[in-house]
Amino acid sequence: MALLETEDLVKEFGGVVANDDVSIGIEEGERVSLIGPNGAGKSTFINLVTGLLEPTSGDIRFKGESILDHEPHEVVQQGISKSFQTASIFPELSVADNARIAGLAAEHGSFRFNFLTRLDDYPEVEDVARETLESVELWGQREVPAEDLPYGDKRRLELGIALAAEPDLLLLDEPTAGMSPEETEATVDLIERVREERGLTYLFVEHDMEIVFNVSDRIVVLHRGRVIAEGTPDEVRGDPEVQEAYLGGVEA
Repeated sequence: MALLETEDLVKEFGGVVANDDVSIGIEEGERVSLIGPNGAGKSTFINLVTGLLEPTSGDIRFKGESILDHEPHEVVQQGISKSFQTASIFPELSVADNARIAGLAAEHGSFRFNFLTRLDDYPEVEDVARETLESVELWGQREVPAEDLPYGDKRRLELGIALAAEPDLLLLDEPTAGMSPEETEATVDLIERVREERGLTYLFVEHDMEIVFNVSDRIVVLHRGRVIAEGTPDEVRGDPEVQEAYLGGVEA
């Protein structure tokens, strides 16, 4: 049984079909990348899986159970977490408070707490926050306002926020966008280390094909909303339909 499985997933916006009968299975422990030209339907697929969009038809199953009727926070609590394309943090709060809020949501549900209660009154949340920041190497900057972090560290914090939910499946939407080559290398190394430490499964959407081919066990290619190829990096690299879709230049 696949950890995540979509079956004949369709999403239409008016007369435009963004996802067209997309059937994908991701096994536990796999590193899967989703690529395709601009407008291929990658973001739509991610938003369907996370509950931000409702499909026109089809099914999404996680651990064998349909999650179609789940709200986004319920999807997170089921074990799916997403790192966004742009850093989604509370800029005026400290690094530690960002992690605490993420840990609180993971432990107690989305906004199901008394706002008059101090965040550090929850010892389990403090444990999650510390573990999270240590895993992304930001514990030493815990008292720094998040807005004062360098860009690469903001993305690192955003990854930590996604990890605070202790997911089984991590969705990474262009986690290195806007980074320098050095920041990109450090972030990829961090993702791989965290994956090994926590036994994570991940679905990776990334525009840098060098990264994709280096970190993926399997690659799924979308084009005009449909899956046109699926296989190992070598299989996808040599697929004539993929080469044609990209018109000689791979771009995610």
